[in-house]
Amino acid sequence: METAEELKERLTTMQYRVTQESGTEPPFTGKYDKHFEEGNYNCIVCGTLLFKSEHKYECGCGWPGFWDKDGDIKEISDTSHGMTRTEVQCNNCNAHLGHVFNDGPEPTGIRYCINSASLDFKEK
Repeated sequence: METAEELKERLTTMQYRVTQESGTEPPFTGKYDKHFEEGNYNCIVCGTLLFKSEHKYECGCGWPGFWDKDGDIKEISDTSHGMTRTEVQCNNCNAHLGHVFNDGPEPTGIRYCINSASLDFKEK
């Protein structure tokens, strides 16, 4: 496992802030918000598969939206900022990815709202 200093050297400032400090990139600024190529979205920190392009959709919230997960993701309660939400993290390295909501499309009704800064896209 990399140290915080090693991660700071390898990741961009935004990638580190999002994945290691549970930050959020500004809406509509992430490189994967309007990205719809075929491939896999992996964890920027450890490379673990998180989502596949066939589960990505245009949700209009300003961050990449997925209606299902494809990798090893864990969900934890987040009570920061005066609200209760469900945070999603990479189960392999605990990197913060974003949050999950129950307002997504069928068939799951789920919307994984994910920071582009936490993702590394690998084209098919």
